[in-house]
Amino acid sequence: MKKIFLSAIAFMAFGFANAQDGHFKVGAHTGVVLGDLKDSYSVNLGVDVAYLWNVTDKFSVGATTGYTTYFAKTYTFYNGMTSVDIKGDNAGFIPVAGTAQYSITDNLFVGADLGYAIYAGSGSGDGGVLYQPKFGYQNDKIELFASYKAISDDATLSSLNIGFNYKF
Repeated sequence: MKKIFLSAIAFMAFGFANAQDGHFKVGAHTGVVLGDLKDSYSVNLGVDVAYLWNVTDKFSVGATTGYTTYFAKTYTFYNGMTSVDIKGDNAGFIPVAGTAQYSITDNLFVGADLGYAIYAGSGSGDGGVLYQPKFGYQNDKIELFASYKAISDDATLSSLNIGFNYKF
C-alpha cells in the first residue's frame, strides 16, 4: 500500500515538474453518507490533491489522491437497567485515481474520478473501486464543487459531498 501511495505522489510530482500546460490543485471536502452503509457512518471528511494536464482549452485529464474518512456512528444499547455506548471504527481511504474535467463554460465544469480506494482506517476493512462524478464552479484560482463519491466492494460506501479546491 505504501508503495502505491508513494508511486502516485512521485508520478504527480514528476508531472508537475515537467508539464508545461497543466495545473496542480489541493482542497477539502465534506459530505453526508448515503446508501448501503448510511446507518453505520455519519459524515465524510477529506483532503484532495490532483494534477491535471490540459488536453484542449476545455478538457483536462490527470491523477488524483488524498485522504477521505467516514466517521462511525455511536449506538446506545439499553438492556432495561443499564446502557452502553458502542462506537464502530472509522473508515479511512487513500484514493489512487484518474481524473477528468470538462469546462462547460468559463466558470462551470463537470468532471469525474475513477480508480481504487485503498483502505487505511482503523480496524479491519477492504478497499474498493472509487467513482466520483462532479459538477462545479471555477475561476483561475478556485473550484467549488458538488459530487457523489462511492467506494464499492461487497457493499457501497457513498456520500454526497461539497468541496473546495485551490489551483496553482
